[in-house]
Amino acid sequence: MFLEFATASLVAAGAIAFLAVHRFHHVFVVHDGTVGLLAQFGRHQTTLSPGRHVRWGRDYTLRVVDLRSTLLQVPGQEVLTADHAQIKLSLMLTVRVTDPVRAVLEIDNYVVHLYAAAQSAVRLALAQLPLDELLARRFALGEGLRTELAAAGEKLGVAVESAELRDVMLPGELRKAYAEVLQARQAGQAALERARGENAALRSLANAARLIEQQPALGTLRFLQSMEQGGLQPTVVLPGLQALFQQGRASRDA
Repeated sequence: MFLEFATASLVAAGAIAFLAVHRFHHVFVVHDGTVGLLAQFGRHQTTLSPGRHVRWGRDYTLRVVDLRSTLLQVPGQEVLTADHAQIKLSLMLTVRVTDPVRAVLEIDNYVVHLYAAAQSAVRLALAQLPLDELLARRFALGEGLRTELAAAGEKLGVAVESAELRDVMLPGELRKAYAEVLQARQAGQAALERARGENAALRSLANAARLIEQQPALGTLRFLQSMEQGGLQPTVVLPGLQALFQQGRASRDA
Protein backbone atom coordinates (compact mmCIF):
# COMPACT_ATOMS: atom_id res chain seq x y z
CA MET A 1 0.00 0.00 0.00
CA PHE A 2 2.81 2.35 0.97
CA LEU A 3 4.68 1.47 -2.24
CA GLU A 4 1.67 2.34 -4.34
CA PHE A 5 1.25 5.60 -2.51
CA ALA A 6 4.92 6.45 -3.00
CA THR A 7 4.73 5.61 -6.66
CA ALA A 8 1.67 7.78 -7.13
CA SER A 9 3.36 10.62 -5.28
CA LEU A 10 6.41 10.39 -7.51
CA VAL A 11 4.25 10.39 -10.62
CA ALA A 12 2.32 13.41 -9.37
CA ALA A 13 5.53 15.22 -8.48
CA GLY A 14 6.95 14.47 -11.90
CA ALA A 15 3.81 15.73 -13.57
CA ILE A 16 3.88 18.90 -11.49
CA ALA A 17 7.58 19.43 -12.28
CA PHE A 18 6.91 18.87 -15.98
CA LEU A 19 4.07 21.36 -15.94
CA ALA A 20 6.19 23.85 -14.01
CA VAL A 21 9.07 23.54 -16.47
CA HIS A 22 6.74 23.73 -19.41
CA ARG A 23 4.97 26.78 -18.03
CA PHE A 24 7.75 28.73 -16.32
CA HIS A 25 10.76 27.83 -18.47
CA HIS A 26 11.18 29.98 -21.59
CA VAL A 27 13.85 29.84 -24.29
CA PHE A 28 14.21 32.80 -26.65
CA VAL A 29 16.41 32.83 -29.76
CA VAL A 30 17.31 36.19 -31.29
CA HIS A 31 18.88 36.17 -34.76
CA ASP A 32 21.69 38.31 -36.16
CA GLY A 33 20.68 41.76 -37.31
CA THR A 34 17.86 41.95 -34.76
CA VAL A 35 17.29 42.52 -31.05
CA GLY A 36 14.49 41.31 -28.79
CA LEU A 37 12.44 43.52 -26.50
CA LEU A 38 11.57 41.23 -23.59
CA ALA A 39 8.50 42.11 -21.53
CA GLN A 40 6.86 40.44 -18.53
CA PHE A 41 3.29 41.11 -17.54
CA GLY A 42 3.21 43.75 -20.27
CA ARG A 43 6.18 45.73 -18.96
CA HIS A 44 9.52 46.03 -20.71
CA GLN A 45 12.27 44.17 -18.84
CA THR A 46 15.37 44.16 -21.04
CA THR A 47 16.72 44.12 -24.57
CA LEU A 48 18.08 40.78 -25.73
CA SER A 49 21.03 40.67 -28.12
CA PRO A 50 21.40 37.97 -30.82
CA GLY A 51 21.75 34.50 -29.32
CA ARG A 52 19.90 32.01 -27.08
CA HIS A 53 18.33 33.26 -23.85
CA VAL A 54 16.63 31.31 -21.04
CA ARG A 55 14.17 32.87 -18.64
CA TRP A 56 12.13 31.46 -15.74
CA GLY A 57 8.79 32.93 -14.88
CA ARG A 58 5.36 33.61 -16.26
CA ASP A 59 3.85 35.76 -18.99
CA TYR A 60 6.99 36.60 -20.95
CA THR A 61 6.60 38.12 -24.41
CA LEU A 62 9.33 38.91 -26.94
CA ARG A 63 9.12 41.55 -29.66
CA VAL A 64 11.81 41.31 -32.34
CA VAL A 65 13.11 44.56 -33.88
CA ASP A 66 15.09 44.56 -37.13
CA LEU A 67 18.26 46.70 -36.93
CA ARG A 68 19.29 46.34 -40.57
CA SER A 69 19.21 49.24 -43.02
CA THR A 70 15.98 49.43 -44.98
CA LEU A 71 14.51 51.55 -47.76
CA LEU A 72 11.51 53.78 -47.19
CA GLN A 73 9.87 55.49 -50.14
CA VAL A 74 7.98 58.63 -49.23
CA PRO A 75 4.94 58.72 -51.58
CA GLY A 76 4.81 61.34 -54.31
CA GLN A 77 3.59 64.77 -53.27
CA GLU A 78 2.91 68.01 -55.09
CA VAL A 79 5.10 70.96 -54.10
CA LEU A 80 5.61 74.54 -55.29
CA THR A 81 9.04 75.83 -56.26
CA ALA A 82 10.32 79.37 -55.68
CA ASP A 83 9.06 80.43 -59.14
CA HIS A 84 5.60 78.95 -58.40
CA ALA A 85 5.99 75.88 -60.62
CA GLN A 86 3.91 72.97 -59.35
CA ILE A 87 5.71 69.63 -59.57
CA LYS A 88 5.28 66.18 -58.12
CA LEU A 89 8.14 64.12 -56.72
CA SER A 90 8.94 61.27 -54.36
CA LEU A 91 11.74 60.74 -51.84
CA MET A 92 13.73 57.57 -51.16
CA LEU A 93 15.19 57.18 -47.65
CA THR A 94 17.64 54.65 -46.24
CA VAL A 95 17.03 54.30 -42.49
CA ARG A 96 18.18 52.06 -39.67
CA VAL A 97 16.80 51.62 -36.14
CA THR A 98 19.42 52.69 -33.59
CA ASP A 99 17.28 52.86 -30.42
CA PRO A 100 14.74 50.03 -30.53
CA VAL A 101 13.12 50.97 -27.21
CA ARG A 102 12.38 54.49 -28.37
CA ALA A 103 11.43 53.54 -31.93
CA VAL A 104 9.04 50.75 -30.94
CA LEU A 105 7.90 51.36 -27.37
CA GLU A 106 7.94 55.16 -27.05
CA ILE A 107 6.76 56.01 -30.59
CA ASP A 108 3.50 54.57 -31.88
CA ASN A 109 4.74 54.32 -35.51
CA TYR A 110 8.13 55.81 -36.31
CA VAL A 111 7.63 55.28 -40.06
CA VAL A 112 4.58 57.57 -40.15
CA HIS A 113 6.41 60.22 -38.13
CA LEU A 114 9.40 60.00 -40.44
CA TYR A 115 7.16 60.34 -43.50
CA ALA A 116 5.66 63.53 -42.08
CA ALA A 117 9.10 64.98 -41.28
CA ALA A 118 10.38 64.13 -44.76
CA GLN A 119 7.41 65.75 -46.51
CA SER A 120 7.83 68.94 -44.48
CA ALA A 121 11.57 69.06 -45.20
CA VAL A 122 10.99 68.60 -48.94
CA ARG A 123 8.39 71.38 -49.10
CA LEU A 124 10.64 73.77 -47.18
CA ALA A 125 13.73 73.02 -49.29
CA LEU A 126 12.03 73.21 -52.69
CA ALA A 127 10.12 76.39 -51.83
CA GLN A 128 13.48 78.20 -51.83
CA LEU A 129 14.64 76.97 -55.25
CA PRO A 130 13.49 77.85 -58.77
CA LEU A 131 12.62 74.95 -61.04
CA ASP A 132 15.77 75.20 -63.18
CA GLU A 133 18.03 74.98 -60.14
CA LEU A 134 15.98 72.13 -58.71
CA LEU A 135 16.34 70.06 -61.87
CA ALA A 136 20.07 70.81 -62.04
CA ARG A 137 20.76 70.01 -58.38
CA ARG A 138 18.21 67.34 -57.53
CA PHE A 139 20.89 64.72 -56.81
CA ALA A 140 22.88 67.10 -54.57
CA LEU A 141 19.74 68.13 -52.66
CA GLY A 142 19.49 64.67 -51.14
CA GLU A 143 22.44 65.27 -48.81
CA GLY A 144 20.89 68.48 -47.51
CA LEU A 145 17.61 66.69 -46.86
CA ARG A 146 19.44 63.87 -45.09
CA THR A 147 21.09 66.38 -42.76
CA GLU A 148 17.75 67.98 -41.91
CA LEU A 149 16.07 64.62 -41.34
CA ALA A 150 18.91 63.33 -39.14
CA ALA A 151 17.71 65.38 -36.15
CA ALA A 152 14.11 64.23 -36.60
CA GLY A 153 15.25 60.63 -36.97
CA GLU A 154 17.30 60.80 -33.77
CA LYS A 155 14.19 61.77 -31.82
CA LEU A 156 12.43 58.73 -33.29
CA GLY A 157 15.27 56.32 -32.51
CA VAL A 158 16.34 55.84 -36.14
CA ALA A 159 19.30 57.01 -38.21
CA VAL A 160 18.69 58.47 -41.67
CA GLU A 161 21.63 57.22 -43.74
CA SER A 162 20.71 58.69 -47.13
CA ALA A 163 17.99 60.65 -48.90
CA GLU A 164 17.43 60.90 -52.65
CA LEU A 165 14.86 62.81 -54.69
CA ARG A 166 13.18 60.59 -57.25
CA ASP A 167 10.53 60.72 -59.95
CA VAL A 168 10.43 64.48 -60.49
CA MET A 169 7.26 64.86 -62.58
CA LEU A 170 6.29 68.05 -64.40
CA PRO A 171 2.79 68.97 -65.62
CA GLY A 172 2.15 68.28 -69.30
CA GLU A 173 2.38 71.90 -70.49
CA LEU A 174 5.52 72.59 -68.47
CA ARG A 175 7.14 69.38 -69.69
CA LYS A 176 6.40 70.38 -73.30
CA ALA A 177 7.86 73.84 -72.76
CA TYR A 178 11.05 72.40 -71.27
CA ALA A 179 11.36 69.97 -74.18
CA GLU A 180 11.14 72.89 -76.63
CA VAL A 181 13.75 74.85 -74.67
CA LEU A 182 16.07 71.84 -74.65
CA GLN A 183 15.59 71.31 -78.38
CA ALA A 184 16.31 74.99 -79.10
CA ARG A 185 19.40 74.84 -76.87
CA GLN A 186 20.72 71.79 -78.70
CA ALA A 187 20.04 73.41 -82.10
CA GLY A 188 21.92 76.54 -81.00
CA GLN A 189 24.84 74.43 -79.79
CA ALA A 190 24.97 72.61 -83.13
CA ALA A 191 24.91 75.93 -85.04
CA LEU A 192 27.71 77.25 -82.84
CA GLU A 193 29.83 74.18 -83.56
CA ARG A 194 29.24 74.56 -87.31
CA ALA A 195 30.23 78.23 -87.12
CA ARG A 196 33.39 77.31 -85.26
CA GLY A 197 34.26 74.73 -87.93
CA GLU A 198 33.65 77.18 -90.78
CA ASN A 199 35.71 79.82 -89.03
CA ALA A 200 38.60 77.39 -88.61
CA ALA A 201 38.36 76.40 -92.29
CA LEU A 202 38.40 80.04 -93.39
CA ARG A 203 41.46 80.74 -91.25
CA SER A 204 43.19 77.75 -92.81
CA LEU A 205 42.36 78.94 -96.33
CA ALA A 206 43.57 82.44 -95.51
CA ASN A 207 46.89 81.09 -94.25
CA ALA A 208 47.25 78.95 -97.39
CA ALA A 209 46.49 81.95 -99.61
CA ARG A 210 49.19 84.01 -97.90
CA LEU A 211 51.73 81.22 -98.34
CA ILE A 212 50.91 80.82 -102.05
CA GLU A 213 51.12 84.57 -102.52
CA GLN A 214 54.58 84.59 -100.98
CA GLN A 215 55.74 81.40 -102.77
CA PRO A 216 53.74 80.77 -105.99
CA ALA A 217 55.45 77.40 -106.57
CA LEU A 218 53.48 76.00 -103.62
CA GLY A 219 50.26 76.47 -105.59
CA THR A 220 51.60 74.46 -108.50
CA LEU A 221 52.79 71.67 -106.21
CA ARG A 222 49.43 71.56 -104.42
CA PHE A 223 47.62 71.37 -107.77
CA LEU A 224 49.81 68.48 -108.94
CA GLN A 225 49.26 66.69 -105.63
CA SER A 226 45.50 67.04 -106.03
CA MET A 227 45.64 65.61 -109.56
CA GLU A 228 47.66 62.64 -108.36
CA GLN A 229 45.21 61.95 -105.50
CA GLY A 230 42.37 62.10 -108.04
CA GLY A 231 43.95 59.34 -110.17
CA LEU A 232 45.25 61.63 -112.95
CA GLN A 233 48.80 61.49 -114.29
CA PRO A 234 50.04 65.08 -114.43
CA THR A 235 52.37 66.16 -117.23
CA VAL A 236 55.11 68.50 -116.18
CA VAL A 237 56.20 71.07 -118.73
CA LEU A 238 59.53 72.75 -118.12
CA PRO A 239 59.78 76.31 -119.49
CA GLY A 240 62.32 76.70 -122.44
CA LEU A 241 62.57 73.00 -123.14
CA GLN A 242 60.88 73.25 -126.60
CA ALA A 243 63.29 75.98 -127.74
CA LEU A 244 66.21 73.84 -126.70
CA PHE A 245 64.93 70.94 -128.87
CA GLN A 246 64.55 73.25 -131.86
CA GLN A 247 68.13 74.51 -131.52
CA GLY A 248 69.46 70.96 -131.42
CA ARG A 249 67.51 70.00 -134.54
CA ALA A 250 68.83 73.03 -136.49
CA SER A 251 72.40 72.20 -135.58
CA ARG A 252 71.97 68.60 -136.82
CA ASP A 253 70.46 69.71 -140.18
CA ALA A 254 73.33 72.15 -140.78
